[in-house]
Amino acid sequence: MLGAIIGDIVGSVYEFNNIKTKDFPFKNEKCFFTDDTVMTIAEDGSPVLTVL
Repeated sequence: MLGAIIGDIVGSVYEFNNIKTKDFPFKNEKCFFTDDTVMTIAEDGSPVLTVL
């Protein structure tokens, strides 16, 4: 669950601007949560928000 959320946030800057390399910065100030992040948390129903 947490890995899916982190992966979604890290990949958010590349959602509409795809890259073809595995060499990219993990932390980026332009990263943001997406609708997929919100739906993942909503479907789970556990208190994962306390971790974030």
